Amino acid sequence: MSNTRIPWDQYFMAQAVLLSLRSTCSRLEVGATLVKDRRIIAGGYNGSVSGDVHCIDDGCYVVDDHCIRTIHAEMNALLQCAKLGVSTDNAEIYVTHFPCLPCTKAILQAGVKKIHYLNDYRNNQYAMELIQQVGASVHQVELDPVYFEKLSFGVLNDAQPTKKN
Repeated sequence: MSNTRIPWDQYFMAQAVLLSLRSTCSRLEVGATLVKDRRIIAGGYNGSVSGDVHCIDDGCYVVDDHCIRTIHAEMNALLQCAKLGVSTDNAEIYVTHFPCLPCTKAILQAGVKKIHYLNDYRNNQYAMELIQQVGASVHQVELDPVYFEKLSFGVLNDAQPTKKN
């Protein structure tokens, strides 16, 4: 691999993928990274309300084909900003899956102007219309494996603990 730095879209989407590994809902592992001025301001993943049981421990609580126990990754990231008093106006969000309609509405209402997603997932036509209507943008990011080869072959192998004599 050359000495080319990882592009911002690849970097921030990789952060969302990493966050998805913390998901506690086994139905869909989603991660979200909120970014403003090329700085990560919050991250979230699918999970239960703090203090409640987790789907991975107690099973999903499904009503009308939706797990009602889970707070979506996008919502968790937005709520983290609200809790800490961090503005999301003109921010961007990187999500591992296309946001559902309620999350899309919350993202737009919070002032997020760019939605980047990795995987299609029940892409809602009305969500797409809303994004366009409010002047925001959406685009699908495709991760380029060339930037992640080091993770499986170089950096991780070099990071193994060494035995002390």
